[in-house]
Amino acid sequence: MGTGRRSQEARDEITVEIGYALVSAGFLGAVMLAAIAGPALVWDLSPATGKALLVTGATVGGVLAVLRVVHVLWRHGHPQP
Repeated sequence: MGTGRRSQEARDEITVEIGYALVSAGFLGAVMLAAIAGPALVWDLSPATGKALLVTGATVGGVLAVLRVVHVLWRHGHPQP
């Protein structure tokens, strides 16, 4: 990318890409949280196990969400030939 001013089309394109990255990351994070912490809500587990699943689910979901945003925006900045 150059240091010159971007056109309106280029600004709109990156805005849409950022929106897509955030929405898809939020969805991925929520799905992972539900997949990992969901059993604690459905089954009768000990409080320690339930909390461990919730913390693990939130951590994994958060990390994967951040990785998703980085991946989408990185690929946008480096298009395939």
